[in-house]
Amino acid sequence: MIDSHCHLDHEPLLSDLENIIQRSKDAGIEKLLTISTSIESFSRVKELVHKDEIIYGTIGIHPHEANKDIVNSEFIEKSLKDNNKIIGIGETGLDFFYNNSDKDKQIDSFKIHIDAAIKTNVPLIIHSREAEEETFDILNDYKDQNLKILMHCFTGSKNFAKKLLDFNTFFSASGIITFKNSEELQDTFKFLPSDKILIETDSPFLAPVPNRGKKNEPSFINFTATKLAEIRNIDKSELIKLTTNNFNKLFQ
Repeated sequence: MIDSHCHLDHEPLLSDLENIIQRSKDAGIEKLLTISTSIESFSRVKELVHKDEIIYGTIGIHPHEANKDIVNSEFIEKSLKDNNKIIGIGETGLDFFYNNSDKDKQIDSFKIHIDAAIKTNVPLIIHSREAEEETFDILNDYKDQNLKILMHCFTGSKNFAKKLLDFNTFFSASGIITFKNSEELQDTFKFLPSDKILIETDSPFLAPVPNRGKKNEPSFINFTATKLAEIRNIDKSELIKLTTNNFNKLFQ
């Protein structure tokens, strides 16, 4: 299995890293992609990727941080060039749920990340919350640029998913699909093509049932994999093989 999105630089994971990694391996995880959310976060991610062979990282500024952390395309490109275990750009995107960051700054930051993804041909990891229309409109401006897109922790509508498929988009399922009130999201992940789905924990956030409400960790991805296999009516072993192959195809 591969956890395509976690935050090992966040507590309580960071201070318990050795045990977190061992439990991940015991659960059958072969890769962990730890995600940068700010400049400070990226400084930790750069160190984490050298802690164990299964850890890989990304460079990016979360939309909530777009108000205070500004990077340019050149900084992202250099960060990728300097470390071959930094394999993705993000997480970036738009989050208008709390309105806690200026929308224009979020959009500007998102476009900087997109530009870097085009120049480097590296996958773009997108966070989109309460911003379906705006996210689609921006991506549509780059529809001829052959972007490699991963919608992380996808919770959008089926209609949004259908439109994003035109951009050769991948979609990652988190522990949210195990929640009782996620029937619409489950239906979307049942609909999505087999070659476009990944799994993630987004740990330490969004622990799946039966651990909902606890601090999440990568080993809990087993519960998400089990539920997604059930939703798609396939064996869990097949689901794991599919999502692993899809990750490796996307991130090469």
